[in-house]
Amino acid sequence: MLDTIYPSVLPGPPRPSRILTPQGFSRHHGQERHVVPGAGAVLVQLMTGDRLVLVNDEGGQPVELVAAAKDGRIDAAILGQAANSTAEGLKAMLASGEQSLTRLRKGLEARRIDLATAGGLRLFGESTPAGARADLTALDEGWLVACAPGLPMAPEAQDTATPITMLIQRAKPRMVGHYDLPDPLADPILDLRVKSATAESYVVKAGDYIQIIDVDGRQCTDFQCFDARKLDRGIQHALDVTTSRTLMGHAYSMPGLHSKYYDQDWVPLVEVVQDTVGRHDAFAMACASKYYDDIGYPGHVNCSDNFNKALAPHGVDPRPGWMAVNLFFNTNIDSHGVLISDEPWSRPGDYVLFRALTDIVCVNSACPDDTSPANGWYLSDIHVRTYSGAEKFSRAIAWRPTPDAEPKMTKETAFHSRISERTRHHVEYKGYWLPQVYSANGALEEYWACRQAAVVLDLSPLRKWEITGPDAEALMQWVLTRDVKKLSQGQVVYSAMCYPHGGMIDDGTLFRLGRDQFRWIGGDEYGGVWIREQAEKLGLKVMVRSSTDQLHNLAVQGPNSREIMKRMIWTAPHQPTIEELGWFRFTVGRIGGPSGAPVVVSRTGYTGELGFEVFCHPKDGVTVYDAVWEHGADLGLKPMGLAALDMVRIEAGLIFAGYDFSDQTDPFEAGIGFTVPLKSKTDDFIGREALIRRKEHPARRFVGLEIDANVDVGHGDPLHVGRAQVGEVTSAVRSPILGKNIALARVDLAHSEVGTALEVGKLDGQQKRLPAVIVPLSHYDPKKTRPQS
Repeated sequence: MLDTIYPSVLPGPPRPSRILTPQGFSRHHGQERHVVPGAGAVLVQLMTGDRLVLVNDEGGQPVELVAAAKDGRIDAAILGQAANSTAEGLKAMLASGEQSLTRLRKGLEARRIDLATAGGLRLFGESTPAGARADLTALDEGWLVACAPGLPMAPEAQDTATPITMLIQRAKPRMVGHYDLPDPLADPILDLRVKSATAESYVVKAGDYIQIIDVDGRQCTDFQCFDARKLDRGIQHALDVTTSRTLMGHAYSMPGLHSKYYDQDWVPLVEVVQDTVGRHDAFAMACASKYYDDIGYPGHVNCSDNFNKALAPHGVDPRPGWMAVNLFFNTNIDSHGVLISDEPWSRPGDYVLFRALTDIVCVNSACPDDTSPANGWYLSDIHVRTYSGAEKFSRAIAWRPTPDAEPKMTKETAFHSRISERTRHHVEYKGYWLPQVYSANGALEEYWACRQAAVVLDLSPLRKWEITGPDAEALMQWVLTRDVKKLSQGQVVYSAMCYPHGGMIDDGTLFRLGRDQFRWIGGDEYGGVWIREQAEKLGLKVMVRSSTDQLHNLAVQGPNSREIMKRMIWTAPHQPTIEELGWFRFTVGRIGGPSGAPVVVSRTGYTGELGFEVFCHPKDGVTVYDAVWEHGADLGLKPMGLAALDMVRIEAGLIFAGYDFSDQTDPFEAGIGFTVPLKSKTDDFIGREALIRRKEHPARRFVGLEIDANVDVGHGDPLHVGRAQVGEVTSAVRSPILGKNIALARVDLAHSEVGTALEVGKLDGQQKRLPAVIVPLSHYDPKKTRPQS
């Protein structure tokens, strides 16, 4: 049967594994990427021959460039250009005292760059399309300030400031594996390099800060510390991960609620102040000799032995294996309880900033594991800096809206200064700190105020996007499920936004500000990116620009909300008054009178009650917040946090991304099929064919549940008929007004009729069950009579 005695083979050498990574992460160090935020600026070093490309990410954003020689002398000729600007936008921004520009001011001072003599370049303009590029080459060494200037945007306007991306191709790339360190956060006390496969110890005073930096990215470090006073007495109590996780009630550390690490006597040692990665672990010990011995690498260098050497001068006895905080490690516990790992999430320059809560002796390693993906198959250095406790660093963690995006640190909203006077219990939400519950009230009191009187809550993290241009209506008609052509100026519509397969990207509200002017407000940053991508694919004449940082918003909700708004909002004759404002309509007004702070007020909300949302520029945040309290204090107004908000929105059957829908869920399966007018909308839109198929052949249905038990029910709990699982809980709450446990759930169509008896599975889903019955989706006010009242 065979013509030859030799077997068939696949010809040629082996092919490398295909691994797709974000564009921003690369070990080719000749390429750099810097993002200049809207109304912000960055300072970078230039070398002779460096090539620069500036990309107008969202369109319509001017750029100011100021080049300076090594001695600080400003000279546009360094970029081969003649000055055409005095950089007034940059000067105005620096003069404003904006805190985010503090490091830039210090950088300019340190390099003796005096903007009073600025002769800069101005590129791009208001009509520049998204993606436009400008190319420049550095003819000499020096410094470059790149600025994306912008003035405060009026709430009814759409002249927002947006980011610029600056790409630098270095003429002389640095050696592979030797990234430049980011600038210090302040003047460092200690600058310590932890070389690859080594460990270093150091001492930090109480109150001082410790910045632990991943220099080249994808490198791990074990961190350990001791109370220095205990060590002086011969007590060797190291940071204890189990104690810390137990006291914090959380698997991962983050600034704010779950942020401290303790020793075994519950003595707090350090707290987390900033974290640009967001993913670390404390599940396993630092690598030790036994680990390598058991996998066939006897004598392999390891972190535990390195710890022993580094800590010996401090009188710490050696241990065969060390417990540690495993910074930058990507270790997890899978659904079967097995410890698993993959490459770290960290990128070049990522860091964790701790604060010492007592005098401590610390040790850091640069992990030597080259036998697994733990260090990305590439060993590099860790760097440690310490700073004086007199410095002020805001609490923040980083997030990326897309894998290629630069990290964005957690911000405070325009109302935070007032809110923080009422509570210290904040949580990170979509890149901002929001109150979870208020100290003087509690979630139940906030809940009842919403149902019976009025509440004010901060919803500033909602993502806002300005869609303008002659093709704006056509674009929104294409990307949203609702019929945008029917939307009048001054009207708001709630809509879903779907992928071609019918899965949801986001839900949100669309405001029509004019014939060719729209504002999309959703929960996901990627929603606006998706809209712009569709416009670019089709070549539409439209700009899609972010305005989240220019518009912060309060929701005033509850039966008395209209009276509060009537007292505080003045509107011009051509705008609807608060009394005239219909459901899902908006008006443009001012606080108190014709010269007050400008606002946009919409009759919308997320509580199931009569309510309004007030949008303002952050500079007017305190004014708006104070006005709400001035006019609402005698009407039973209370502040509301996220805990109470979750209670009212579940009762009203209002959905929440990541819980009640995802990209695997279509609008019908999310209970918002009314947003998909397949029969009345005559224009095509993204996902239409898939949604027709899904509607005609549904597999699951979104339902309400009443649970005949006071046992807590959580997201993801399985729903059973007999032994078979037929669905899962998406959101649940113990309803104060109904006096019972209720939930939102998704179930198989065969068991989705109202009145069907199900059981909620606890433990493994079989050993403990809670009786439940399917009810209409909105447990509270299903006909929405209250918000329409």
